[in-house]
Amino acid sequence: MWNSIIIISILGTLAHFAYEISGHNKFMALFAAVNESTWEHIKIALTPSLLWGLYDGLVYGKNPNYFPAKSLSLLTIIILIPLIFYTCRAVFKKSFLVFDIILFYISIICSQFVFIYFIHLPPMNFIFEYLGTVLLFGIFACYMVFTLQPPQNFIFKDPISKKYGKDGHTDK
Repeated sequence: MWNSIIIISILGTLAHFAYEISGHNKFMALFAAVNESTWEHIKIALTPSLLWGLYDGLVYGKNPNYFPAKSLSLLTIIILIPLIFYTCRAVFKKSFLVFDIILFYISIICSQFVFIYFIHLPPMNFIFEYLGTVLLFGIFACYMVFTLQPPQNFIFKDPISKKYGKDGHTDK
């Protein structure tokens, strides 16, 4: 488990800077942060978690709990990052860079603990396997749609440029 946490954390950290380093490559924009919105920070935790899912699939793919475990681990990231970030902003009235970075890593750690917990449960009913599969593909579909066409919602709005998606990148 600690290998997954370390690798996902490193890849997620690199994904924060990859769009900039790539010279604003459109393909890289699908997987890397293109601005400083909350969504883009969720995305840079999801990207390596989804990629790690290829490895997880090889190791645990025959486990009937694989799809529910993977889906719930991804939902952990999707829920934790905005929940903790906006709660702390409400309490402290501003965000702190160090805390934001720690939050990123905490969400990855929690996500992997959720995965390990559910993967080691006794086999779940087929309906949970089915729902987990549908949820996983739904998460991936939303990931792509929200990346290509971000909704006009505060979670997707860059706090610096006040724009959305690639248009929100401050160096354009």
